[in-house]
Amino acid sequence: MAATVLLAFSLDPQHHRCSLGTHFRPHQTLPFTLTLPTLKLPLLTSRKYNLYPSKSSSSCCHCTPSAATSSSYPEDPFGIGRFLSNEELEKLKLLGNFLYHQELKSGSLWIRVMRAEEMDNTVVLLAQSFAESMLWPSGYLSLLRFLVKQYLIERRGLMPHAATLIGFYRGKENGVPAQAGHEDGEEQLAGTVEVCFDQRGANASPPTPTPPKNSPYICNMTVRKPLRRRGIGWHLLKASEELISHMSPSREVYLHCRMIDAAPLKMYEKAGYSIIKTDSILILLMLQRRKHLMCKKLSALRIPSDVSHPDEELKS
Repeated sequence: MAATVLLAFSLDPQHHRCSLGTHFRPHQTLPFTLTLPTLKLPLLTSRKYNLYPSKSSSSCCHCTPSAATSSSYPEDPFGIGRFLSNEELEKLKLLGNFLYHQELKSGSLWIRVMRAEEMDNTVVLLAQSFAESMLWPSGYLSLLRFLVKQYLIERRGLMPHAATLIGFYRGKENGVPAQAGHEDGEEQLAGTVEVCFDQRGANASPPTPTPPKNSPYICNMTVRKPLRRRGIGWHLLKASEELISHMSPSREVYLHCRMIDAAPLKMYEKAGYSIIKTDSILILLMLQRRKHLMCKKLSALRIPSDVSHPDEELKS
């Protein structure tokens, strides 16, 4: 059965806990008529993911610039589908080599760039988070998935100027009991975050207060609800900063945080972010939450041993 929906679409997702304010927006806000069939998208299932690089590493994070400057470039390794300059190919290989690994008390976490075959599961994760925060009826979830997927396809086409990172979690066999549908020792998609590295990767319709388009920007962070409060949100943030250190010459990183989100605000301040501007109260007339624009100046390129650990109360 199909339903016809007429709307002028402009999402203002309010993420829960570890989320970064209002970030997912189509580049245009236009009225359109959409015939929406009943969709059955794949839910997150217990499946094995190819997480590991061909060469093992004990580092928390590795990203090898020396390999990226080789004269032998892969041809469009992420399937971007457009001409890439030599500089873009170098950065694309950096993205392909990036892996952030962290041992948590309850298990292991790996964070890397999303691959094409992992987009559908990432869409489900983001759509569920947006629906939860915006209190959308379950009947609109298929529409939300459709819109989120179109957004992710568009953003993926901007690589290497922007990238979507995904985190995989594996519980310890003798640690915290496995989540429903998963056995201890099996990997599961745990969270995601989007990173923009420069002006070409910036969103055409950024949320307010508007960050500089030529500076790195972190947004659309979410963690699966059953896996929150294990430090995954903190390490998604740290992995984003680590990747920015390799991908951008700019040291200033920006993100948004809603005024009502006290716990995330505390986490960002703990990570070194400071409020530089806050939405006017007039933003409420647009049915949006007031947000802080926060900024952090990264130090020189860090080594893996410098990765910090969050306090228990800041875990997401």
